Amino acid sequence: MSEVINISLDVMGGDNGPAVILEGADLALVRHPDVRYHLYGDQEIMESLLDDYPRVKQASTLHHCEVVIQMDERPSQALRRGRGKSSMWRSIEAARDNQSQVCISAGNTGALMAMSKFCLRTMADIERPAIAAIWPTLRGESVVLDVGATIGADAQQLVDFALLGGAMARALFGIEQPTIGLLNIGEEDVKGLDEVKEAGRMLRDFEFPQFKYKGFVEGNDLGTGAVDVVVTEGFAGNIALKTAEGTAKQLAEYLHSAMSRTLMAKIGYLFARSAFQRLREKMDPRKVNGGVFLGLNGIVIKSHGGTDGEGFASAISLGYDMVKNGLTEKIEQDLSVYHKNRVVPDEENA
Repeated sequence: MSEVINISLDVMGGDNGPAVILEGADLALVRHPDVRYHLYGDQEIMESLLDDYPRVKQASTLHHCEVVIQMDERPSQALRRGRGKSSMWRSIEAARDNQSQVCISAGNTGALMAMSKFCLRTMADIERPAIAAIWPTLRGESVVLDVGATIGADAQQLVDFALLGGAMARALFGIEQPTIGLLNIGEEDVKGLDEVKEAGRMLRDFEFPQFKYKGFVEGNDLGTGAVDVVVTEGFAGNIALKTAEGTAKQLAEYLHSAMSRTLMAKIGYLFARSAFQRLREKMDPRKVNGGVFLGLNGIVIKSHGGTDGEGFASAISLGYDMVKNGLTEKIEQDLSVYHKNRVVPDEENA
């Protein structure tokens, strides 16, 4: 019998309510029958909805929470109001206390990050956590981080992000030595912000056994899959993520409009239906839903707040894969090797 994976869910988080969370939990349970849930939220609401999901009901432990963090609450307000008693906090706390191995919420991103940092704390030698996203590419998928947690990272933080992203790529993609690139405005060493150039030097100079540093990559390399992991700070990363999401929606609207404009276009669509179906599946954001908070003493995944059941199931599957493939252990090992052997500037000048 396979080892049980315990997952804590913030049932009250998200734009579409608890029904979507439980639908996603049900879909994920079909794919991963060795999952057990800890559900945090209003017990009366959860019990009434679980009658429609008997599999989830049987595989779950319910935890009543009176406080729900709103999507528009400021992180500081959410932390004061929800610490110790909200569905968001207690689902994170379950990961801290080893009741679960991963926490998943579709709630307020800023509040979730603030609570995760406060409750779980950052790993040793990590100053700031990062949010990593799975990015569809022409070659398959890449990891991109940070996409919104840390605005204005310095060189050392960018190097730490490379270690975090490399470990995630190893855990998720099964690549022994993933390739790493730093997002920049050009491939030349003289271009870009000083922090990015310094991080590039540090990544070149240290012989990382965990990954292969390929140098700078540009924005147009994100979709080609030029590297397995793209490293940037959160301001640029979040803009890139939102731009990609918007472009995907724009292309979908263009295709729909073009295919329904004339009778001949509609007939052509019928002949090419399977090809368009494959394209639709490739561009479906639900398939890669879930941003992983990296650098914490525990795994927290942020689902898109407006996703549906299929999208939330993808976030659960992502968390499941992270646990099964030992993400936390890989990160701890990689950080230990690097920080044990790196030479800091003071030591160089001694």
